Amino acid sequence: MIKHTRLMNYLTKMKIPFYKPLLAATSAAILASCGSSAPAIVSTPIANIDTIPLKVTALTDAQFKNWPEADLIYDTIPGMSVDRAYSEIIKDQKGKKVIVGVIDSGTDIEHEDLKNVLWTNEDEIPGNGIDDDNNGYIDDVHGWNFLGDAVDENLEYVRIYRELKPKYEGKSASTVSAANREEFILYKEAEEEYRKELNETQQNVSQYEQIKSQLVAAHQAVSSQLGKEDYTMEELRAMQATAQPLSQYKAMLLQIQQNVNENIPKAIEELDGAIDYYKEMLEINLNLELDGRAIVGDDPDDLSDRDYGNNNVMGPEADKENIKHGTHVSGIIAAQRNNGIGMDGVAQNVEIMTVRAVPNGDEYDKDIALAIRYAVDNGAKVINTSFGKYFSTHPEWVREAVKYAAENDVLIVNAAGNESLNLDEKMVYPNDQTPENSVEISDNFLTVGALNYDYGSKLVADFSNYGKKNVDVFAPGNKIWSTTPNNEYEYLQGTSMASPAVAGVAAMIRSYFPKLTAPQVKKIIMDSGLPVQANVIVGGDRLNTKEFSELSTSGKIANLYNALILASKVSK
Repeated sequence: MIKHTRLMNYLTKMKIPFYKPLLAATSAAILASCGSSAPAIVSTPIANIDTIPLKVTALTDAQFKNWPEADLIYDTIPGMSVDRAYSEIIKDQKGKKVIVGVIDSGTDIEHEDLKNVLWTNEDEIPGNGIDDDNNGYIDDVHGWNFLGDAVDENLEYVRIYRELKPKYEGKSASTVSAANREEFILYKEAEEEYRKELNETQQNVSQYEQIKSQLVAAHQAVSSQLGKEDYTMEELRAMQATAQPLSQYKAMLLQIQQNVNENIPKAIEELDGAIDYYKEMLEINLNLELDGRAIVGDDPDDLSDRDYGNNNVMGPEADKENIKHGTHVSGIIAAQRNNGIGMDGVAQNVEIMTVRAVPNGDEYDKDIALAIRYAVDNGAKVINTSFGKYFSTHPEWVREAVKYAAENDVLIVNAAGNESLNLDEKMVYPNDQTPENSVEISDNFLTVGALNYDYGSKLVADFSNYGKKNVDVFAPGNKIWSTTPNNEYEYLQGTSMASPAVAGVAAMIRSYFPKLTAPQVKKIIMDSGLPVQANVIVGGDRLNTKEFSELSTSGKIANLYNALILASKVSK
């Protein structure tokens, strides 16, 4: 999902098609907790939100940066009522520390807003080269890096196609033995996907380069006519252009400015990003000659080969670009609250355990299975998994790890994916489903779809996957402000951003109501969400509308305020 999230941030504003892509509550009060970590709550849940009027004014910059914490009733913004939960329910209550495992691309543990919320393995003596706690990982002070020095990687279907090509190229189903039939089918599916994506990516590079060429020519001509590089839409409209091609250029630029709502140089920059993305796809993710795993030194098809990786959870690259995704996810969950800098994460009382297992490409099932087990064995009570793929060679390893987490009372919060797909029809990995995509293997796995900041028909982010059986709840995922490497902050979007928002809610429940089990926390998040009965646009296609209640099992928007109220009742 990392690759899709990165691409969407280049293309969504440009409107360029991307890959596959209550009524007023009564006053709340807190009763004295008498020393208990669980606040006693007397409050009215938020309900009847279908009566809330639509927001008619555009969000301000401050509202955009904080919209996931907004309250739908007070702000008419479909956030998770985080600020309201803190001001009316949490107040000065002290909760229990909760470790949240972030399995991702890595996290900038030096970031100003994250360095004080890191999990530290107190049983490990840093830098002595000894596995002091005998957990199998040397000097794992803040987590573990299962990728070692690896960064770039193929997509899974590319790896499958490359591995099986010598065995099955040119063969038909009738010439393959019954024992090899399943493997042959996998090969043909991978081959078909590879050829399709290779062709589409090559076409996209060509198409966007042509668009850029036309855009640059138009911008240069108009800039010359107006005598300035940075012109407003009003100045462009007022420009006299009767002759061709200037008249044509003016019409083109006006259309782009209306879609993008920013200046043309910025639009060209966004387009450059899209071109770079597709070129990188060709050079790395779809490159049959790339062996990104070689530097790791293990056998990714041998689960017992576990002596690999290192403790550098920020990865090998000094510029930290490849840990942007994991850093952003970590900030959404737990960026230090009320420190006067940056932004506030959803949860307090959290320690982030960084587990690096997601490369620039598709993750390996072995790494994810071991990463889940590592997080469980070292005390995580919530694990966030903002990644995924549609081909898997060892899904059983990951499913067994999910079951292992369930046995140890650990909740896994998972991103649904960014291809506008119905997951009841298309299986994504990781998941908690049987191979037939019908029965859940455990009750500790919560899958999250992404919301847009517009309350109304555009409520669902146009990229978000959905599914009545296989997506559990929705949460803010479009234009999310959070931490990025080198003490910076940035807007990113994707279900990768919605998942950690819900992981933060789960962490808060486990902090203030520590006796609740992982299945109870999952059920509370689903049951306490805000129900929406209205029809919404799916996949950004105005002709494709569905009832929001049919897009997930709960049919609801995750809401911290309501979740804490319900948790208080369940915990009694």
